[in-house]
Amino acid sequence: MHLLLPSVTFGQVAEVERVIVTGSNIPSAEETGPNPVDTYRPADIEKLGIRNATDLQTFLPQEAGGTVNLNIANGGDGSVQLNLRGFLPKETLVLVDGKRVAYGSLGVAGASQSVDINLFPFPMIDHIDILKDGASAVYGSDAVAGVVNFFLIHKFRGLEIGGSYGNTNLGASNEMGEWQAWLKAGTGDDKADIVVIADFWERTGGLFSRDRDISSNAFQIPWGGFDARSGNEPGRIGDQGFVGFRLIPKLFLSAKSPPPHSAPNAATSPFYKSPFAVNPNAYPGAPGIIGPNASQHVPQFGTDYKGGGDYFLYNFAAFTPALPPADRQSFYGSFIRDICDKYLQMFGDFKYVRSFFDSSLAAVPFTPDPFKVPGTNVGFSPSGTSVPISNPFNPFTVADATLDINGVPTPIRTGVRFRGINDTGKRSEKFTYQDSLFDVGLRGEMGEFADYFKTWNWELAFRYSRNEGQDLSIGEVSQRGLRDALLDTNPASAFNPFLGLLGRNSKAARSGVYVTLHNSGE
Repeated sequence: MHLLLPSVTFGQVAEVERVIVTGSNIPSAEETGPNPVDTYRPADIEKLGIRNATDLQTFLPQEAGGTVNLNIANGGDGSVQLNLRGFLPKETLVLVDGKRVAYGSLGVAGASQSVDINLFPFPMIDHIDILKDGASAVYGSDAVAGVVNFFLIHKFRGLEIGGSYGNTNLGASNEMGEWQAWLKAGTGDDKADIVVIADFWERTGGLFSRDRDISSNAFQIPWGGFDARSGNEPGRIGDQGFVGFRLIPKLFLSAKSPPPHSAPNAATSPFYKSPFAVNPNAYPGAPGIIGPNASQHVPQFGTDYKGGGDYFLYNFAAFTPALPPADRQSFYGSFIRDICDKYLQMFGDFKYVRSFFDSSLAAVPFTPDPFKVPGTNVGFSPSGTSVPISNPFNPFTVADATLDINGVPTPIRTGVRFRGINDTGKRSEKFTYQDSLFDVGLRGEMGEFADYFKTWNWELAFRYSRNEGQDLSIGEVSQRGLRDALLDTNPASAFNPFLGLLGRNSKAARSGVYVTLHNSGE
């Protein structure tokens, strides 16, 4: 039998890593050990190929997803949030140097607000500690899922200048570039340390869904998916459930609309037809999707089984970015000074980050209906928009409902679909964040008072943390403005929702309907 002994040199003093215990007065069993913590240092992050906060989010095995990051355009708000163990992001406590920081100011994308970890550039980070288990008993109820602690650099000697650049450069897509540059400088002696860091990051151009074949069309049935295209587009009347009636191609592919009050309804109008016939069998040339539950439709007219492109359903994927343009500028400074050796130390640091996220969405659909069920806030038309028969562009003469508007019975036509494709183009969501963090304080060791206190430390500090956000949503629809424009009987200013795909409303009509929304928070 062989006995293996640890390699120990007698007389050698072992170095023990310092551990700071929080909540030590909380009663617990003696058998209870320290919680499991994963530590990632810059060398570890570099070896793993993690370049930014989004990469960190996707790499962590404890991250359950369901949150936002810089790779999410439709629904993203330019923040990167952690969601450990599948709870809401607010259940993951994010700390900086062991202290809490301000939550994101907008909270647009998620069900709850959380800390935006995109505001901690990697060149500023000394290491990251991740407490994988719930720690609500120690840190509070916001640490149910775990704790992520970002420790910033406070000691650095010398000068470091770094950068990186990469782009798609595939020749078959919009060329997106991503670059980062940073400067890190530090000096000090045995009593003081000063660190200054500046970091700049930008994603230029962006990459759009249309730049890749597999994501260029929301019609995914040929690849085993489903048809995610939208039915809200110009030229459609929802008379027959989801399928409805459509303008004939000659009108749909134009800037015109049917003659006003030219037919009782869509079923009797020569300018509308039902373009689909339900077919429980597979599309021609698309194997593997046979069955009555495939929700497939074959065009009555058209050239291919996809439904003739945008004529049959609206392909919103052609207008949405997969990787939106974004940028970030960061500045950081840290100062530490020993006044009485380690018994009294003065410290202070400051961090400022500005980030910008330029997302976009497909042109705004006209839903829900601006006309409401009396006494409620529910749209009167279950799908699409209600349009009064008195609208000067309404091609129908017979109403399918009557709505009391300001005490006047008003005949209307329901189920009119429209989208501001040419009125405004795609919608834009522009998010700007400004994040400030300031620390100042005193700390020290108590060993000079007595040997009993040699393991005792103290700290008295002030922290100021503030996150300000602004969201500009361009190309949205005002419900009140649309309602008034549909009730307008003057052709010069009334809104026309019966236009073909290339049509555009008058400037007077557009000015009252489309708005830019400004949302801010802190």
